[in-house]
Amino acid sequence: MECSIIANKNFSKGTVDPRLFSSFVEQLGRAVYGGVYEPGHPLADSDGFRTDVMDLVKALSVPLVRFPGGNYVSNHTWEDSVGPVDERPVRLDLAWSTLDPNLFGIKEFISWTKKVGTEPMMAVNLGTRGIEAARNLVEYCNFPKGSTLSDLRRSHGSQDPYDIKMWCLGNEMDGPWQVGHKSAGEYGSLAAEVGKALKLFDPTLELVVCGSSNAEMPTFPQWEETVLEQSYEVVDYLSLHCYYRNDENDFLTFLASSVGMDAFIEGVVHVCDCVKAKKRSKKTIYLSFDEWNVWFHSKGKDRQQPKWIIGPQLLEDIYTFEDALVVGTLLNSLMRHCDRVKVACLAQLVNTIAPIMTETGGPAWRQTIYWPFYYASKYGRGEILDLRFSSNSYECKQYGTVPYADPLMVYHPENGELDLFLVNRSPLETLTVNLDLSGFGEHVEVLEHIVLNHDNLKAVNDKEHPDEVYPQVLEGESLFSTDGNLWKGKVLPASWNLFRFTTTCLNRE
Repeated sequence: MECSIIANKNFSKGTVDPRLFSSFVEQLGRAVYGGVYEPGHPLADSDGFRTDVMDLVKALSVPLVRFPGGNYVSNHTWEDSVGPVDERPVRLDLAWSTLDPNLFGIKEFISWTKKVGTEPMMAVNLGTRGIEAARNLVEYCNFPKGSTLSDLRRSHGSQDPYDIKMWCLGNEMDGPWQVGHKSAGEYGSLAAEVGKALKLFDPTLELVVCGSSNAEMPTFPQWEETVLEQSYEVVDYLSLHCYYRNDENDFLTFLASSVGMDAFIEGVVHVCDCVKAKKRSKKTIYLSFDEWNVWFHSKGKDRQQPKWIIGPQLLEDIYTFEDALVVGTLLNSLMRHCDRVKVACLAQLVNTIAPIMTETGGPAWRQTIYWPFYYASKYGRGEILDLRFSSNSYECKQYGTVPYADPLMVYHPENGELDLFLVNRSPLETLTVNLDLSGFGEHVEVLEHIVLNHDNLKAVNDKEHPDEVYPQVLEGESLFSTDGNLWKGKVLPASWNLFRFTTTCLNRE
């Protein structure tokens, strides 16, 4: 089985916004309590933040973290999460049927983001609340001093403003499960007015309006059209959410999930540009894919969890090697659409459908999906090349014709590096890769081949075996051979691969 790839430095799809490698922390399950925040843990710092978790987050170089939700935010009263911790109320979280002690509030979140080297992306409640609460929250967070709410923040111990630049206008408001669910017309009108108020406060704020919760929603894509027709000129991004699953244990269909992501993104882009044309606007709406991941393993267990407690074990998917392959292809899809997808948040970061798992009072470790995200974040921040590509393919009832190979190539003109991300979807056959790099001058060298592979598709990383699925650097026969700048290499069945090259072509001719 073969695939052919032609790459040229002069043909680029666009440059990746680093925020494409963002993530998400919601007051859900053990994402916060027992995850990022666990006072009394042997490795907790003076603020109660787990330093072992912080180290794993830092290694991912996550540029932006969305907070506090998610479904949680649509019933959240932000005022409960500020001020002296021992005076904060315990509330019922209706989204997840849990108790919310408000011990990890806005100040704690901002402190944590600074320690791990990321920026905050805040969501406002447009389910049970509206313009006034959103306006007040932004004033509390961002105004320097001299107003009632900015001085209240200062009295709570934060003299400097938090300077939060990106704000989500609610969450999944198209979903009937959402507290305060609204029709597209109701939500579009509210989002437009909230957006107007926030831009009057600070026109440099970046606002994300809710798109569809997934591509299978009965209101998709009419929801996007209606919402944008009302809010187009005051918002900057439209959100997309989607989770992928393998309930039928159909490997080839599951590995084609990124084809569905491609179609979802491209469909939403068409709607955005249709509204742009109807409004005769010069403004382009970009996309924030601010919830995405594999999620299905924990569905049965979640129904058995007790209600109305703090930090239940909700949405704790234990990810397999197979899931890591899918996450690798989903990352390729997001990077491939970097011209329009500027922000993307892997949902979530710790314990709850997350790349990082912890044991309360015990260790933290990396799940299988940690690795493709780690390498994409490290080597995916460059120009995405517009490849000419062909491959053997298979037929999939859900997604149609699917190539066995899924390639994505990133060019870094500042240092001449070229990185090829490649997933072989075939569970049985080795893939021969024919790579034409003649568009990069006469001298190209291969640096290394990093591979994620396992002979058991269902292999997992757990506390006892945290490195069962672990990347390897292959040598010798695994590397590409060359005839001039025509390269030939092989990749294992059912494998995620990163080939790194160096070129002498530092600038375009």
